Amino acid sequence: MTGVLLLDKPEGVTSAGVIRALKPRLGRTKVGHLGTLDPFASGLLPLCLGEATKVARYLLAEHKAYDGTIRLGTATNTLDRTGATIETQAVPPLDQPALDALAARFQGRQRQVPPMFSALKRGGVPLYKLARRGIEVEREARDVEVTRFTLRLTGPDCIDFSLDCSKGTYVRVLAADVGQALGTVAHLERLRRTRVGRFAVEEAASLPALEALPSGAPLPLLGVRDALAEYRSFPAGEGMLARLRQGRQDVLAGLPAPASAETALVLDELGEVAAVIEAGGPALWRLVRLLGAG
Repeated sequence: MTGVLLLDKPEGVTSAGVIRALKPRLGRTKVGHLGTLDPFASGLLPLCLGEATKVARYLLAEHKAYDGTIRLGTATNTLDRTGATIETQAVPPLDQPALDALAARFQGRQRQVPPMFSALKRGGVPLYKLARRGIEVEREARDVEVTRFTLRLTGPDCIDFSLDCSKGTYVRVLAADVGQALGTVAHLERLRRTRVGRFAVEEAASLPALEALPSGAPLPLLGVRDALAEYRSFPAGEGMLARLRQGRQDVLAGLPAPASAETALVLDELGEVAAVIEAGGPALWRLVRLLGAG
């Protein structure tokens, strides 16, 4: 079983829990996910199955999209609704023009400090484990980018948002920053991931629908070639794949020269992805992944 499964993760389950729920259908198939979602969040969770796990890094999209809700007036230790309240403040009167102006200020490249409740590690220990013990350590700010951000007032202390951002952006931190900019505190009340790169949640299957499939029914998988459609591809010449599997990369010399830092695909006789190659120098390719038959 090989391909990419686009799953609409429900609230209240971890990304690992979703994989466990599907385990009876997956059997011993190797599984990898393209970016986890917090248990309270819902939305698009792409899963790489079988040989597709070998190309997961080429599917880790730079940009993701979210919808959600920011609750004003209450701050939590996790920056989202699952945490304990650590501060409350009055919420000033708000209007939509002010929110539109604020959203524009948050667009563009910026530096963001990761939260303590995150999976980043310090000395091999996840930060969230330190946070649960009441330990806070300094975190280095990192570059993120917000390419689209809209805020919509839906109540005296409630703002709905829509967001396009770079990978590595902590939406919880963004929610807290919005609260601070409005003269109060805030936390992330709701989060739904709607897009990962070229994949949209509208294409995804729900967990209940997958669990309800008849025994032996195939999963709705996206093929590796379709998932990597933006990359240039070359049909394998006669005997090329056999020689690549023997470690003979000289057979790649007959392919058109690569562009700088280019990644491309080598296709088998059925048009499926059999290998991933990268530019290895001027006019040279090098083999980086060999895929078996799906």
